[in-house]
Amino acid sequence: MEFNSHMQAALAEARAAAARGEVPVGAVVIGPDGAMLARAGNRTLELRDPTAHAEMLAIRAACEHLRSERLTGCALYVTLEPCPMCAQAISAARIARLYYGAADPKSGGIAQGPRIYSHAQCHHVPEIYDGIGAAQAEALLKTFFAARR
Repeated sequence: MEFNSHMQAALAEARAAAARGEVPVGAVVIGPDGAMLARAGNRTLELRDPTAHAEMLAIRAACEHLRSERLTGCALYVTLEPCPMCAQAISAARIARLYYGAADPKSGGIAQGPRIYSHAQCHHVPEIYDGIGAAQAEALLKTFFAARR
């Protein structure tokens, strides 16, 4: 199968989140056949739910779509390095490949901070590809936070 980056769809979700006043993070789940199963942007403020991160919402929607708690063979594209909560959910869902854009030195859970996938207690580690669309994701985040300072 030919490689197709779906980061532009995740970036569109991040832009939509920013337009709603949410931190601009977007995520999409791609099935083993290359079809988009779910897409989401952050909705923590709107839903009054601290777990309503883009990744969590996309994972929940993809699981519902497949009628399964596992996303075996699926890929997740997210604009920002997942936090520890999302990194663990990615592992629990058995997502095969994780593609993320910007690094998150403050709250990241993969290459930064607790490095969730490096622990023996982590039962599944996805293939990880970072820096995909990083410049666009970083620009969205910088613009969003600059407007709030």
